[in-house]
Amino acid sequence: EQLSLFDNYVGITKKKQRSGTFLDNMKLPIHRWFRYSAGFSAEWVSQVLSEVNNEQQILVLDPFAGSGTTLLAADTVGLNSIGIESHPFITRVARAKLSWDVDANSFLDKALNILDQSRKITNFNNNYPELIHRCYPPDVLKKLDSLKIAWIEKNDGSKEFELIWLAITSILRITSSAGTAQWQYILPNKNKKIVSNPYKAFENQIYMMYNDIKFFQRNYGTPKSRIYQGDARNLEELQENTVDIVITSPPYANNYDYADATRFEMSFWNEIVNWGDLHDKVRKYLIRSSSQHVSKDKLNLEELLSNPVLQPIIDELSKVCKILEKERLLHGGRKHYHTMIAAYFYDLGKVWKELSRVCKKGSNVCFVIGDSAPYGVYVPVEKWLGELAISAGFQRYYFEKIRDRNIKWKNRKHRVPLKEGFLWVFK
Repeated sequence: EQLSLFDNYVGITKKKQRSGTFLDNMKLPIHRWFRYSAGFSAEWVSQVLSEVNNEQQILVLDPFAGSGTTLLAADTVGLNSIGIESHPFITRVARAKLSWDVDANSFLDKALNILDQSRKITNFNNNYPELIHRCYPPDVLKKLDSLKIAWIEKNDGSKEFELIWLAITSILRITSSAGTAQWQYILPNKNKKIVSNPYKAFENQIYMMYNDIKFFQRNYGTPKSRIYQGDARNLEELQENTVDIVITSPPYANNYDYADATRFEMSFWNEIVNWGDLHDKVRKYLIRSSSQHVSKDKLNLEELLSNPVLQPIIDELSKVCKILEKERLLHGGRKHYHTMIAAYFYDLGKVWKELSRVCKKGSNVCFVIGDSAPYGVYVPVEKWLGELAISAGFQRYYFEKIRDRNIKWKNRKHRVPLKEGFLWVFK
């Protein structure tokens, strides 16, 4: 067969417990430039891809590219890769990170010039959303604003200035007095004890980025990765039968609002004014994996369940959704988990059909995924995704558990044991 790597790899993954977390990525060059939740370790991806024979010009795809974990890992082993990311802001972050072929000295010179220029700015833009004013004392916000003004005035549209944009974006949290929840939701009512001076934080960030760029260029040559803002449910950027390997982590069906995760940064850049803006600016492009998304769309459960895409799992899915439809009425929030679960699997069913179209025969797919239990009603995510993959044209699937989830929580919201692992699918 064209590729036997994944068949050999199942069950013998090194550092298995750490492969399903992004935390180690924050120690790695370039990956550490911006903290964004990914479903897996970049070192694990590199380890998998390093055993691929590239004589046939292997193409790696990540249809949920996030901030570029898989793409950067592919760069380190010299493989061509394509990423698709639907979140506009995160696509920009990833595109900047993948610009590590930039002239490092030119980047550093321009960044230091921005720093010098910002120190001379005396006018202060006070026109920020309320969230930003709640997260910074005036003197700190003034320094950040001066960096922003200098960047806007000097911006020549080059890769160097996109990297400077990312450098400013990357220091927003460490210079804020506001806390951050586990999954990056900003907490303006929770104050941090240690905050960084914006000018010093920016200087540290650009020197780190400069050194990381030099490291990548010295060790890995030039990038072979590309990223597009697009939709995994419609991979119009790819032709049929072109992809050899897919490594990705789709959104989990656990009500995490990916749009809200970047509300803080987007507010600073005046891309949104308030939480309500997130739906039209971000959320409407995403896989429907949060109750905020589906409640805004006012989805109808029966209409969702009647779609042929869901036919392979309709009996089990319908039963779970009907239970959730009743269960939600017993809870104060009355969250729309019943339509969220139906919409989630409908969206992922469309993703599998597109992946079947673009993947070659003999190709391999790995989804890093976790199951779910909204309101304590269990959803066998890996099983249902596997069945949808088979229906879309894949040959077989296998789930490999890597760790338990939520076992440390003792409150009433986490009574159902959950797991995370690799869903391996073969074409």
